Parts: sequence; structure tokens; C-alpha cells
Amino acid sequence: MTHLHVYAGHDDVVAVPVVRRIEPHDLVHALELGIDDFKAMPSHLLFLGLIYPLCGLVLSYLTSQQNALHLLFPLASGFALIGPFAAIGLYEMSRRRELGQETSWKYALNVLRSPSIPSIAVVGLLLMALFVAWLTAAQLLYNWLFGPEPPASYLGFLKTVLTTRHGWALIGIGGFVGFIFAVISLSVSVVSFPLLLDRDAGAAAAVATSVKAVRENIATMALWGLIVTCALILGAIPFFIGLVVVMPILGHATWHLYRAVIVRDPRQEHPVELPPEAPVKPMEPRSVIFPWR
Repeated sequence: MTHLHVYAGHDDVVAVPVVRRIEPHDLVHALELGIDDFKAMPSHLLFLGLIYPLCGLVLSYLTSQQNALHLLFPLASGFALIGPFAAIGLYEMSRRRELGQETSWKYALNVLRSPSIPSIAVVGLLLMALFVAWLTAAQLLYNWLFGPEPPASYLGFLKTVLTTRHGWALIGIGGFVGFIFAVISLSVSVVSFPLLLDRDAGAAAAVATSVKAVRENIATMALWGLIVTCALILGAIPFFIGLVVVMPILGHATWHLYRAVIVRDPRQEHPVELPPEAPVKPMEPRSVIFPWR
């Protein structure tokens, strides 16, 4: 059935691929390959990367117009939660380059024709649900500490956050809650989207594989999460413009991280060979007159 295929994959069986143990040098190698991909395919990646700073500027404008300044940071930091889904076109470009195929930017949209697109959409909706839950938690925390009245200005709110006890509580508790959401998002998505592009495994298997990859490489994946966080912060500082470079590199590096963590499907690398047919013995000629001879 269709719904079962979405969750379990083409074979309707939830099979978790084999996960490798990786070390910090594998992260460095993945980043190097990500940078190499970005250098080799800069034109369309720049086009894709522009999505992120433009979205950041739009969010900044909306929060200022709707008087929701206290949600600006949760909205901006929420990019880290939905980034793996938004960067799926970058994974596709790295996949095509790895296979030696044409890598024009238009092929980034080929993911829409992937047999795994229903499963990709399911995992994407899961990340969007996490994003909405994070914003809801941020709003509830603000209401608990400051009441329902929104801040009047950027500078006033910033001063309140940095100089009052309630502001310090907002930073501490908000940071802890954000960390929990980040861990969940990383566990769910670190290899799930590349896996679904690589093979039609199903949403359940993709998420289970991603969680297993984090569980079996806790220290290394924690380091990867720290690298991603620091890179996003640095990219967001100059009005999100730095994300034009940061997001493509992280997106490509994530594909190569997937290659380092997940053992390739043996059916893709070693096709099943049929056993050679037994040689057919030639029939002995028989007499036309006496066929029993």
C-alpha cells in the first residue's frame, strides 16, 4: 500500500542500513569535500544559498512589523532545525557530481522526481513540526518571564535581556530548551535526507538510521553539531549574508558525512550475478531410417 511504502520503502520492509563508527578526521574530510563541491559548482550553489539570507531578512522584517521582536532569535536559530530539509537540493548536486553526471543548477530540482519524495516530505514535515514546537516553546517562555506584552524596541529588549534577572533566565532556559530541540533535529535528520536520495528506504528506516548513526557516534556527532552551530552563527552575523557560503558548504559536507557514516547498499555496488548456465551437450546424430540407433 502507498502509505506503507512511504514509511517502509520500496520493499515495504523497515531495514536500517549498516552504520560505521567515524572519528573527527572524518568530519574534517567531509568539510574538505564540501568546500571542493562548492568551488566546483559555485554558480547554482550561490543561487540556492541566496534563499537563506533572503529568508533571514524577511523574518527580520516580519518580526519588526508584527511586534514580535522576542521571536527574532528563535526564528533565526530555527534555520538549524529545518536546514537539512531546505538543503536537499545541495545533497542532490553532490550526489550527481559523485556519479559524474551533469551538475547544472536546474538538476537540484530533480529531487521532486525522486521515488523517495513522499518519504522526504514526511521527514520534512517532522522537522517543520519541530520548528513550530520550538517557536511555541519560545513564546511560552517569554510569556512566563515577561508577560503577554511584546517588547517595544530592539534596543530596549536587548537591554532587558542582558541586564535583568528575567533576561538571564530567558537566555539560560531558552538556551537549554533550544539545545534539546537541536539534538532531536540532528538525530532525526543528520543522514536521513541523503539516505532517501540515495535509496528508497522509507521514512521510518531513514529516521531510525539517522538516530542510530548519532547514538553510535555520540562524541563525533556532537562535534559535528557544534561545527554546524558555529558556522551558522558566523554566517548569520553579517545580516545572514554569510549563509550564502556557509549553507552550501554545510549541505555538501552533509552528503559526504552520510557517505562516511552509512555503508553503501551492496546491491548498488555489487549487482547480483546469475550463475553460468550449464553447457548443453550436442545431440548425437541419429539415423533417419533407424531412429533408435
